[in-house]
Amino acid sequence: MRKTPIAQGEHYHIYNRGNNKQLIFIDERDWIRLLFSIVYLQSPISFNNIGRQVSCFVKNGIFNVSAEEQADIEKHKSVELINFVLMPNHFHLTVRELKEGGIAEYMQRASCGHTKYFNIRYNKSGHLFQGPYKAVHIGNNDQLLYLSTYIHRNPKELGEWKNKLEIYPWSSLRDYIGKNRWGALLQKNVIINQFKSVNEYKKFVSTSTAKKLKSELDSDLFLD
Repeated sequence: MRKTPIAQGEHYHIYNRGNNKQLIFIDERDWIRLLFSIVYLQSPISFNNIGRQVSCFVKNGIFNVSAEEQADIEKHKSVELINFVLMPNHFHLTVRELKEGGIAEYMQRASCGHTKYFNIRYNKSGHLFQGPYKAVHIGNNDQLLYLSTYIHRNPKELGEWKNKLEIYPWSSLRDYIGKNRWGALLQKNVIINQFKSVNEYKKFVSTSTAKKLKSELDSDLFLD
């Protein structure tokens, strides 16, 4: 039984890390593949050749998903992605469950798919991630806002990205402050519409307001 029950219509902090804190990405294709899964597996619709999508992104910086395919995903979404960050040995997402069992199915496809791909590519076996994904209920709007800042500040842990959060390629921050690469598959307006401008949100991510929320809400948003 999952420690945190998942309820339709509610937001959750979803996260996991590599088994024994191991890397979950070795090269660029690995990052791109999990990025694709997180964005495009929000519905039960399957993609037969994700490797081809990865190759397209490597070459062109975009996935080869047609407008018709994207519209079909949007129509049948079982979860709603609010924001995300991928890090060398872990990831964080904010997700809202739209259909019963949606988050479980979404994470099973994304996590298990990445593990299978990783083990085949690098001739490994066993668990890539440290047990099942963690899911923590977001109980109020302050928590939702703080989690957004926490997720988007995560790359500060990486020295080379400390002052370059806005261009970190594996985070939704660049979609919040610029063009949304994923359209309706990233529901950034849940957060960004609470601010007068993009610049106000950028300041919020890095100011004492976010730090105050951190001290008040950290214990509620993270499991041991």
